[in-house]
Amino acid sequence: MEKPKWVIAKEQAKRQAAQATVWLFGLHAVRDALENPKREKLRLVVTRNALEKLGDAVGKAGMEPEISDPRKFAAPLDPQSVHQGAALEVKPLDWGSLEDVALGDGPQPPRIVLLDRVTDPHNVGAILRSAEVFGARAVVAVQRHAAPETGALAKTASGALERQPYLRVRNLADAMTSLKDMGYLVLGLDGTADQTIEEAVAGKRDRAVALVMGAEGPGLREKTLETCDQLVRIDASGGFGSLNVSNAAAVALYAAKG
Repeated sequence: MEKPKWVIAKEQAKRQAAQATVWLFGLHAVRDALENPKREKLRLVVTRNALEKLGDAVGKAGMEPEISDPRKFAAPLDPQSVHQGAALEVKPLDWGSLEDVALGDGPQPPRIVLLDRVTDPHNVGAILRSAEVFGARAVVAVQRHAAPETGALAKTASGALERQPYLRVRNLADAMTSLKDMGYLVLGLDGTADQTIEEAVAGKRDRAVALVMGAEGPGLREKTLETCDQLVRIDASGGFGSLNVSNAAAVALYAAKG
């Protein structure tokens, strides 16, 4: 009996994911990945100058570096990449399931950021930094039409990618529903909403909260809007239009802190 097409597609996706690797670049991103015991490291390409700057992180990671001429850098990076003479090939991190992360223990009431088709790796990297600063459990994005784990994202995240869970889900609305079933209050950011974030969490700061952010321009999709418990806005003064999504995430996390 032949396997259904969806089963074959799922198996192919798993095989492709197992084979996928990422090239991280930049001294900060490479050093943090070298120091992360959960990160599977495959190949390190560095200039002599970068090797000195990375110090004992290379030896502690058990890596044998490939010394490269800075004028003909051997790692397969975009020519525009600001690699600072350091590049590391790695496997993407596995943070486990959404349920594991969402229900894990922590010192504060949990906060999670969900991204609805935010595709710019620089925005996602900046959001990961903010999520780490404000103690969010995870940043969650969809598998398609979202920024994958890349060197550009890692460099913008400035090390946060190694410590801050970045989960990818097949369907954002399903993930939101799962979080609601786990007791999360799911708030969608929308500039036209009547309530501010502070008003929505008043008297509920001890609850688990998920903040859903949309891409600049399109905002949240219709299904995403329908799945939110409430729509909220950032309490802005004056007539200024809006913040970009990475800045909005930082402000929203601060406004919703436990």
